[in-house]
Amino acid sequence: MSVAPEVHQLSIGPLTAAAFSPDRSQLATCANNNDVLIYNKTQDGWDLSATLSEHDKLITAISWAPRTNRIVTCSQDRNAYVWTREPSGEWKPALVLLRINRAATCVKWSPNEDKFAVGSGARTIAVCSFDEENNWWVSKHLKKPLRSTVLSIDWHPNNVLIAAGSADAKARVFSAFIKGIDAKPQPSAWGEKLPFNTVCGEFNSPNGGWVHDVAFSPSGDALAFASHDASITVVYPAGPGEPPAAIQTIRSISLPYVSLSFLTETSLVAAGHDCQPVLFQGGADGWVMTKSLDDPNATKSLTPQATGAARAEGSVGRLNTVAFNRFKQADTRGQSSSSSSGGSGGGLSGAPGQTATGELKTVHQNTITHVDAYEWKNDGAVGKIFTIGKDGRLAVWNV
Repeated sequence: MSVAPEVHQLSIGPLTAAAFSPDRSQLATCANNNDVLIYNKTQDGWDLSATLSEHDKLITAISWAPRTNRIVTCSQDRNAYVWTREPSGEWKPALVLLRINRAATCVKWSPNEDKFAVGSGARTIAVCSFDEENNWWVSKHLKKPLRSTVLSIDWHPNNVLIAAGSADAKARVFSAFIKGIDAKPQPSAWGEKLPFNTVCGEFNSPNGGWVHDVAFSPSGDALAFASHDASITVVYPAGPGEPPAAIQTIRSISLPYVSLSFLTETSLVAAGHDCQPVLFQGGADGWVMTKSLDDPNATKSLTPQATGAARAEGSVGRLNTVAFNRFKQADTRGQSSSSSSGGSGGGLSGAPGQTATGELKTVHQNTITHVDAYEWKNDGAVGKIFTIGKDGRLAVWNV
């Protein structure tokens, strides 16, 4: 029988970003404001241990380096900071010269943790490395052919290639090779000669939707991206200058996904506006939706840290009944509640996929904003994932 997820209510407002420490004993998160909150894990949940208050506008992303134990944050204030923990336990910020004139939207450490990338609303990706002489982080810009806001980024395992999804409805793969920092990468299906800002691939969203998230497979030989047209596309490159060996698109009957993460070469999980993580499996010959992780057969009562959210009552067949029907009802009838006979006062009891009080029958009660790996098995496959949402909840799921 499936194990119920571990659920924590961290905020009454949306969680816009989150990242775990290497040993998963600490959590850095942002609750829709300009502060990063550092929590320590306890038997009863999470206790606040530090507040990082250098940004003056909404923090949009957090990345925690697993080996060097440094945190990088970015914000709508057009700045990024690298935080290093001092022996005293305090977190000290280091300046990053992003040189952008619009909000920073996403950030991620490279696999070797010697650089990181920041996407922005300035149609620019800032690839940042440390300048020891001046004791700050400097950036080089990836610009062409970006034509709109960069919404997501992900690093290839070779520490050189970077994937980006943007609001111009395209996913792209760039070279972020920096001389003096990177060793010459081994030839791959994405290319051989990779000077900075080489475009190794450009792929369209199937129906022109914003590309919300991108992710490389563990080997880097496949790229997946989620679009606002409720589709997920997986691309398999064939070689430099050649068309892809395969492009597989999964069209969902549900609401759009905004975040995705590979579990293995042949499986990934995606989540978004439908408020539940969904598992997909496949390969170059095709991909299929397997199930929702919000399993109806899991234990009905959640962990003590849970808020008592109702459990789901279906899996793949239920994907079209939760948030989707709530939206459909408002769209087709011009109302947001179901008026029932008997003078119920316009409650939501008649809406499919909801409780009598209008609560969704899913763990998350609003859009899932981020999904990522939490724990790995001995064979390297992901064993657990975590999700955060606009309902202020953090959930850890067994996969």
